[in-house]
Amino acid sequence: MTVFLNGESRELADGASVLDVLDVLGVPRTGVAVAVDGSVVRRADWAGTALTEGARVEVLTAVQGG
Repeated sequence: MTVFLNGESRELADGASVLDVLDVLGVPRTGVAVAVDGSVVRRADWAGTALTEGARVEVLTAVQGG
């Protein structure tokens, strides 16, 4: 299925979850926030949140400094 990760289309297996997205992107599972179709997904729900065709996923990484 095709989903949009941070604005770019990517192919993922049917039934892929938010955790699968993090693995595809190679980002750590801490210090990030994830939104699917404009709604923030709680970390506790990442494994159980299956993506659907055309989902728009935003992965934001926390940055320190000023």
